[in-house]
Amino acid sequence: MDVTTLKNLKPSEFEQAADGYRATGTMADSAKEEIEKVIVSGMNKELEGKALEAAIKQLGKLAANFHYTQTECALISTALRGFAHDMDSARKKLLSALDDAEARKFTVNPDGSVSYPAAPATDGAKKPHAGGSVNGATDPTAQAVGRQAANFDPNPHHGEALAIADRVAAALQEATEADSKWEPKIRALKADDDLTVSDRDWTDVKGDTKGVAQAADGYLDSIKPPPKGGDAEDNAQWWKDLSAEERAAYLSLHPEVLGGLDGIPAVTRDDANRTVLAEAHAKYQLELDSIPPEPHNKYTMINTVNGPVRVYSDEWLAWNNKYGDRKADLKSALDGMQAIQNRFDRTGVGGTPEAYLLGFDPVGKGDGKVILANGNPDTADHTAVYVPGTGTTLGGIDNDIERGERLWGVSHAQAPGENISTITWFDYDAPRSAYPTDKGDVIPEAISDSYAEKGGPTLRAFLDGNRIAHQTEAGPNNFAHTTVIGHSYGSTVIGDAAKSGGLGDGPLAADDVVVAGSPGMQADHAGDLGIRQGHMWAMDGTGDDNFVTAGGRLVGLGDNWTIPTDDDFGSTVMRTDGGDHGSYWDVDGNGHPSEALSNQARVITGNYEEVTVER
Repeated sequence: MDVTTLKNLKPSEFEQAADGYRATGTMADSAKEEIEKVIVSGMNKELEGKALEAAIKQLGKLAANFHYTQTECALISTALRGFAHDMDSARKKLLSALDDAEARKFTVNPDGSVSYPAAPATDGAKKPHAGGSVNGATDPTAQAVGRQAANFDPNPHHGEALAIADRVAAALQEATEADSKWEPKIRALKADDDLTVSDRDWTDVKGDTKGVAQAADGYLDSIKPPPKGGDAEDNAQWWKDLSAEERAAYLSLHPEVLGGLDGIPAVTRDDANRTVLAEAHAKYQLELDSIPPEPHNKYTMINTVNGPVRVYSDEWLAWNNKYGDRKADLKSALDGMQAIQNRFDRTGVGGTPEAYLLGFDPVGKGDGKVILANGNPDTADHTAVYVPGTGTTLGGIDNDIERGERLWGVSHAQAPGENISTITWFDYDAPRSAYPTDKGDVIPEAISDSYAEKGGPTLRAFLDGNRIAHQTEAGPNNFAHTTVIGHSYGSTVIGDAAKSGGLGDGPLAADDVVVAGSPGMQADHAGDLGIRQGHMWAMDGTGDDNFVTAGGRLVGLGDNWTIPTDDDFGSTVMRTDGGDHGSYWDVDGNGHPSEALSNQARVITGNYEEVTVER
C-alpha cells in the first residue's frame, strides 16, 4: 500500500457495492418467500397427488438456492462494509497527516517519506539549516531512534516532518494489514459454479460467517451489541435503534443470537433460525454420512454349556461403541429438522398459514430446542402457546408440531375473520421418563420439579417477548389475546413460569391458561399463580392419564397434593372425550375435532360461552 493508492481510495464505492449485494440478498429473500408462502401454499390449496409432491420438492430446492443466495449476499455485504470501515479509518489518518504536511509546506512522497525545507540560520550559523527527507516508522524502537536523530538536527522541521512521516507509516501499515486481512475472507465468499446447494455449501457458509466475523471485529465494535442480560423490552429497543445496514450486518454474522432474542420481530427470528437450521442440517448430515456402515455380521454364535447362543460380534460391538450413540443422536436431530421442513412444505394445506421458526437449537440435553409458529404472532388477534411435556425430543417433535397445526385449524374455523397464531414451544429440557420402566430408568425424571424450575423463566421471557414484539408491530396499546396451553409436565413448566417473575414482576403475559393431564402446577390455587378467576382451564382423561395426574399429586408437583382439576384449585374443568394421556388433540377419521380440542380452540378465540364444562 502506498500513499497515492490509499489517498485515492474511495470507501464509499465499497459501501455502494455492499448496498448492491444487500439489495440482491433482499430480492433473493423475497423470491424465497414467494415460493414458500405463495406458490407452494397456493398449490397445496388446489392440488394433490404425486405430481404435487414432486413439484414441491423441486420448488423446495429452488427456495434453498434463493436462501443460500440471500445468506451469502448478506455476508458479502457485511464483508465489504467491514473492509470499507477499516480502510476508511486508515485513509482518514493519512489525510489528516497530509493536511498537516501541506500546512507546513512539507512534501509527502509516494513511498511515505516526508521532505522538509531548509530553516533559517540560528545560533550564529552563516548558512540556513539544510532541509531533507525522512522515513517514518511504526516500531517504537525505530521511532525513538528517529526522534533522537531529529533532536540533534538544528533544523526544527526535521522533527516535525518525522512526526508526520510516522503518522503516514502508521496509516499505510493499517491499510496494508486491513487489505491483507480482508482479501482472503472476501475471496472465500465466491460460490461454486453450479446450481446445486449442497450440504458442503452450507458448511462453507458457516466457515465464511466465522471468517467474516473475525475480520469484521472493528466494524462490529461500531455496532451496539444486544444488551447483556437484557429483557424482551431491552432487546426490542436495541433492534429498533439499529440502522437497516446494522441490522443486516448483525443478522448475517450472528443468526444464532438473533434467533433466540425475545422481543425481536417474528420475521427476523424466522430468517435467523432458518439459516441456523440449514447450517445445522448440513453439518449433521455430513457427519452422519461420514460414519462407516454398520457391519453386516452383527451377530455370531458361541458354544455354551446350554448349547449355541447368538451374541453380538466383536466387530459390531467395536463399531457400536465408537459410532452407535452418535449415529442415533444425529438421526434423531435430523428427523426433527425434517419435521420442521415438512411443516414448511405443508403451508397452504387445509388453509394452514405460513410457518415461523422462532427458535431452533439442535444441541440440548440430547434433545434440542424448537419454537415453531403457525401464522405470525406479531400480527395475530389470538395467539396460543402450546408447551409439551415429558418425553418430548427434537427427534419426535413432529407430533407436537401437528398438535399446533390442529389448534390453528380448529381455532381458525371458530374465528374465520380473525388472525390466529398457534406456537409449539419446546425450549426447555423436558424430563425423559414418566414411568419407572421407561428406557430403564429406575426413578422417572418427571417426578422432579427441577426441569420446570429451569424452563419456567425461559417460557415467561418468551411470553413477555411475544407481547412486546406484537406491540412493536401493531402499536403500544394493541394487545393480542394470548392463551398458554400445557400438556402434562408442560403445565408444571407454566406454573413455574408464573412464579418466576418478569416484566414488573407482574402476572404471566397470558390472558388464559389451559392445562391437559396436569400432574400439578406447584400451587394450591390458580390465584397463587396470578391467574384471574374464570381464566384457568383444566382437562383430564382416562387410562394412563390417571397415572400421570395421580402420580404428580403424590410426588408433589401439585403443591400440598393439589392439582388443577381439583375443585378448590379454581379451574373451570372442561369436558373431554375421555381417552388416554395424549388424546386431547385427536380428530376423528373425517377430520372432525374432539371435544377436548374444540374446547381449547374456544378458549384460544375467546369464545368462552361456547366452552362445554364438567364443573
